[in-house]
Amino acid sequence: MKFYDCTTAPSPRRVRIFLAEKGISVPTVQVDLRNGEQFSPAFRAINPDCTVPVLELDNGTRIADIVAICRYFEELHPTPPLMGRTAEEKAVIEAWQRRIERDGFYAAMEALRNSTPGLKGRALPGSESYEQIPALAERGRARIAHFFAWLGARLDENEFVCGPQFTIADITGLVTVDFCGWVKLKPPEHLINLHRWHTAVSARPSAKA
Repeated sequence: MKFYDCTTAPSPRRVRIFLAEKGISVPTVQVDLRNGEQFSPAFRAINPDCTVPVLELDNGTRIADIVAICRYFEELHPTPPLMGRTAEEKAVIEAWQRRIERDGFYAAMEALRNSTPGLKGRALPGSESYEQIPALAERGRARIAHFFAWLGARLDENEFVCGPQFTIADITGLVTVDFCGWVKLKPPEHLINLHRWHTAVSARPSAKA
């Protein structure tokens, strides 16, 4: 088994935190995204979409999706449960995880990739090239402001995103809030419980994975 990673990228960090919470160690191969290693013929043979993370199983099967990789390990190592125990818990956690990803993580990606000079022609991750659209960077920043507001409201009523237990939704939330910092956006000070939550989840040993 191999885990194709890049320590500086937010996407594989989500998997690393998940694995750390589970106490799972997987042999890791670093992919140098900064210097374009993901576009090399060798890596294209591993993942034609030219993205990380990728989990390669012992039998050669490759999984190139964050949540799918986490689901694989959740099924093999159900304790501690990070994706729910009951049908209701699983549905609630998946819904919140997807909302954070859609309205927060992708918004930060939109803001960053459409404004950073070093990503010119790389406005979307993947094997194809897309030009930056400055208006999308502005839209991404506006979406981040809304993301902070509704996540803060959710955390006014819950210790963690989905209730009293830390889950994959908190992992996605933590990485997303930190990712927003890449475009110099941080939660407003008045969102007290968002800051309370972020401090708590950042202090977990897994956050340093």
